[in-house]
Amino acid sequence: MVGTEQKDTMEVSATINGRNRRFRVEPRVHLADALRDELGLTGTKVGCEQGICGSCTILVDGTPMRSCLMLAVQADGREISTVEDLVKGPSLGVLQDSFHRHHALQCGFCTAGFLNTALTFLRRNPEPTRDEVREVLSGNLCRCTGYENIVDAIVDPAVLEAAAKGEL
Repeated sequence: MVGTEQKDTMEVSATINGRNRRFRVEPRVHLADALRDELGLTGTKVGCEQGICGSCTILVDGTPMRSCLMLAVQADGREISTVEDLVKGPSLGVLQDSFHRHHALQCGFCTAGFLNTALTFLRRNPEPTRDEVREVLSGNLCRCTGYENIVDAIVDPAVLEAAAKGEL
């Protein structure tokens, strides 16, 4: 094509929030940007772009990952879950409801990262202590709410009961 540059792109095929998805990206595009810009999954927030704040935390094959540190092409063939996957019906899930009841979110920017981190942690440890919760959340930053409300939301009896039953 005369006068235009054609960008080299790669196709990515992944299971995202339970759906097989295909999209094209330049090899240098981070997964967080592809989720937001190519797939419209804007619940994943991009904060520091250095993997420090945790706002962009998603689940990759069931493991929390910083999507700002992962290239979109690395998602090829993987199973990705974003915060949008936590809603399975018309109402909030147990963990999200607990965040709401305990005022564990304010602006909401960091919430997706906290939810995905907590979800994975509770699936592995359905009876955590408050100190264990604080430790696992130490990689996520919040500038609005204060962490006690977030810890309260995670150790809420309804959340722990759901975790023990494998319902998270």
